Amino acid sequence: MTGLFAFRNFCGSWLGRQDSNLGMSVPKTDALPLGDAPTAAVFSEGGVALQGGNSEISHKLALNGFAGLGVGMENVDVIVLGAGAAGMMAAAEAGRRGRRVVVIDHAAKAGEKIRISGGGRCNFTNLNISAEKFISKNPRFALSALKRFTERDFVARIDAAGIAWHEKTLGQLFCDGQATQVVDLLLGEMRRAGVQLWLSCHVSDVTKSAAGYVVMTERGPVTGAAVIVATGGKSIPKMGASGFGYRLAEQFGIGLVETRPGLVPLTFAEQELDWMRPLAGVAVDGRVSCGKVGFDEAILFTHRGLSGPSILQISSYWREGQSLSINLRPSLDAKAWLREQKKNHGRQALRTVLTHILPERLARQLEVLSGVTGPLAEQSAATLDAVAGLMAQWPLTPVGSEGYRTAEVTLGGIDTDALDARTMQAKAVPGLYFVGEVVDVTGWLGGYNFQWAWSSGWAAGQVA
Repeated sequence: MTGLFAFRNFCGSWLGRQDSNLGMSVPKTDALPLGDAPTAAVFSEGGVALQGGNSEISHKLALNGFAGLGVGMENVDVIVLGAGAAGMMAAAEAGRRGRRVVVIDHAAKAGEKIRISGGGRCNFTNLNISAEKFISKNPRFALSALKRFTERDFVARIDAAGIAWHEKTLGQLFCDGQATQVVDLLLGEMRRAGVQLWLSCHVSDVTKSAAGYVVMTERGPVTGAAVIVATGGKSIPKMGASGFGYRLAEQFGIGLVETRPGLVPLTFAEQELDWMRPLAGVAVDGRVSCGKVGFDEAILFTHRGLSGPSILQISSYWREGQSLSINLRPSLDAKAWLREQKKNHGRQALRTVLTHILPERLARQLEVLSGVTGPLAEQSAATLDAVAGLMAQWPLTPVGSEGYRTAEVTLGGIDTDALDARTMQAKAVPGLYFVGEVVDVTGWLGGYNFQWAWSSGWAAGQVA
């Protein structure tokens, strides 16, 4: 009961502090009786539904961003930590079942990662969802949620909301318009389900009690039977990303898989950057491999090293000390092509014929790296075969990545062994759920991680 008394004291002191801001007179009291507070405001489909007490006060509280503040409310059924893709999905689904839900996030706006994704168009899912497109200690863990709420299910919601979309390469689906349409879709579903949303609200502590959980926030304590942790990973810290979800898991004795940046540009040593920097901005459609894994997409040279879709993809598989193999023209038999060029264009330099299939700056650099001088007619078959080998299997060894600063996702996270694959609930901690990026499930580039967010959030929302 200590938390509830603290909440009463908080409510009274907060209302007293807001007199000048709200433009009204509110009695200052140290303990507003629960249920008899001046206002109890909740979200509803039409906006703010005013319940109990002074409706004018309720309206002013809502206008000042405190709709659903929880004044006079003992507890809710479900507390969702994180107003990202997975958290909003889980909240809306739990709310549909009649559960009283509050979503808490320290950000000023909900769904910020959705808003910036896909160049502002949101690559909201992929038509080629399968287990091998996800990285995890147990890659098959994700299948239960992914099969029960599929990419087609989310597309149906996009269609129902009237959001126009298109398919790009490799099954990637993007909005025709702005990514904010997807955020608005989720906010609308939450609103219709009566979900409360507390933004710019930091959480300081989560504890388990006999009745459920107590979450301490800047707005006071909130109690609930279930907590859904949808706090994401460490990627893009400038947007507020942190390791909060991991620390919470450790607090409750839940295991973690080592985390590291994923879908991130790779960096190189200074001696390689000496020739890479002049190529900054050059892009080529190639194949990048690391061990038995490879991706055929664009490769981009940067001032720091390599980026582009294929590099971001392979970064999730690459580990320090490993080399990459780059094929600059995967569809080309480079050995046969070079012999043909020697036969038909023997008086031309290597860099000249290479510009027929590669950007000029890259062609010149390959000539330098291969050590070839003089026209093609003067080159031996062995020399041309060596150039072909460089084109097809160019070995490059990164020294690191750009880190969480630019990483799109976080690899690792909550150990899936500790979670029920069907419900996302912690096996040893009833009422505690983990969804989305915080879990050790990381998808490929191209909408896979959003689908994991929708599916895992949906799964938790059916039972929490």
